[in-house]
Amino acid sequence: GLRVTVLLTSSLMVLGAGLRCVPVSNLEIRKKLIHGGQLLNGLAGPTVMNAAPFLSTTWFSPDERATATAIASLLNYLGCAGAFLLGPLVVPPPNGSAHLMSLSNTQHIKDRIEAVLYAEFGMVSLIFSAALAYFPSRPPFPPSVAAASQRLSYRRSFCRLLSNFRFLMIALAYAIPLGVFSGWSGVLDLILTPIHVSQVDAGWIGFWSIVGGCVVGIAMARFADFIRGMLKFILLLLLSGATLASTWFTLTCLTTVTHLPLTTATLYTSCILLGIFLNSSVPIFFELFVETVYPVPEGISCGVVTFLSNVFMGVLLFFLTFYHTEFSWFNWCLPGSCLLSLLLILCFRESYDRLYLDVVVSV
Repeated sequence: GLRVTVLLTSSLMVLGAGLRCVPVSNLEIRKKLIHGGQLLNGLAGPTVMNAAPFLSTTWFSPDERATATAIASLLNYLGCAGAFLLGPLVVPPPNGSAHLMSLSNTQHIKDRIEAVLYAEFGMVSLIFSAALAYFPSRPPFPPSVAAASQRLSYRRSFCRLLSNFRFLMIALAYAIPLGVFSGWSGVLDLILTPIHVSQVDAGWIGFWSIVGGCVVGIAMARFADFIRGMLKFILLLLLSGATLASTWFTLTCLTTVTHLPLTTATLYTSCILLGIFLNSSVPIFFELFVETVYPVPEGISCGVVTFLSNVFMGVLLFFLTFYHTEFSWFNWCLPGSCLLSLLLILCFRESYDRLYLDVVVSV
């Protein structure tokens, strides 16, 4: 149920954030505590990333599900948007060797980092307290036929997913571009540094791209609730826009070859459009996964695709450890992944099994 899962998730976050704040003078022990805290926080991640479709099915009617999925999944991205601003605004960058050699400046940076860690610990503790006080597993009455129906077991669910070619097709269509984009956006300041964009500007670019993606994603989900059966069409529009925006950004960074204008406005516009198109596709993908493989539980289907997305992100970052002096190959991975996803969605044959059950049985 949702209550036990959310309590377990938030308790892992509290414990993980607390370990990072333990004031130990031994740097080796402190490093181990921070790694342990990050591990616990990572273990809590699947619920945050995958529970949105299950939450919307359990609590909302068929004409509200896509909107509920969008709000629940994209609020997590707003936290990421806040992180883009929080780091550069609270913690000053150690620019230049003179600053690095300054003991007082180093201590100031350490103090600011600890302030961020304490603030995060306070926030997750507040969330855990709220969930402990009130977070029911389900409503008194199921809002739809699908919410009350029986689901497949874990074993049968995985067998169904691995044998469903259509699911594997859209799972790759989701995992490849979103995994590449997650890895790319995580090192955005490094990518923009060679073209003389500051850390603060990179943070603002990441912030507005995520905020824009949240707004557009919720609007698209609301449109999908009003006009059902349009999930594939919406994804085609979003991925086409992502392909064009990522190609524009990549060509702009190669200004010595393409002679395109390299300005702050063009970088902001291309990056923000890319984030809007890709981030807003997440809830639409989630709803399409659930519709395609129903009655597989929502958490399992979305968990599998999130795992695949993390695998692609990890592989990309692994290569980055070897090829970190020049980032043009990293930028070209973006339009390539978006184009591949667009082709997969074009070939995908959509179906709405869960919606069909709600409509037919209700009638």
